[in-house]
Amino acid sequence: MTFLEELHQQRWDDHRYYHHNRVNQLLHLFSACCFVTSYYLIFVDPVTAVMVGWLLAMLLRQIGHFFFEPKTYDAVNDATHEYKESVKVGYNLRRKVILLSVWIAVPVILWFIPDFFGLLDDQQIDKGLLHNTAVLWLVTGIGAVLFRTVHLFQLMGFQSGLVWAIKILTDPFHDIKIYHRAPMHILRGNMYDDMTDWYCEVPLNDEPLPSRTRELH
Repeated sequence: MTFLEELHQQRWDDHRYYHHNRVNQLLHLFSACCFVTSYYLIFVDPVTAVMVGWLLAMLLRQIGHFFFEPKTYDAVNDATHEYKESVKVGYNLRRKVILLSVWIAVPVILWFIPDFFGLLDDQQIDKGLLHNTAVLWLVTGIGAVLFRTVHLFQLMGFQSGLVWAIKILTDPFHDIKIYHRAPMHILRGNMYDDMTDWYCEVPLNDEPLPSRTRELH
């Protein structure tokens, strides 16, 4: 596949495998709006940008995945939850638990060890817990994307890793595009997406792209 075709495929797999519940889609819509706001704030007020990104955008996003998205057999895609987790290109639930554990650990460690094991000097410590938490959360977020991207270079090749990185960075805009109708669906009592009304974007070859079945370990 070309770069754009693979980007389309990764987005489609992510949508059809992990976004059936309309509440999850609604939370992704709110999360996406928060992320877009944080993209702007990063140039104006980096500390606030990180707080919006982690405390609002990321939490809303993961609440949707952990508490609303069904973990049972997926009849739409004829796949078990275990299978979907095994072929997930980005961060599956297990990897997300690890990432969120690191995120929670950062302010706790800073509270008890203000210099963060000698990484922060006195001038940086004087900026306070909130500021230093934001800095380390920003490093955590960037590091998580870079780590998985390089890992995918090894597992699936350079293009697939780069496609995933671009997908992650542009997901907020894409989520607004495809989930902006989630509130309407919920008001109508349509709480489950059967994937028949996906956004009108035609693959470059005008044919349905094949499902990615290569397992990642």
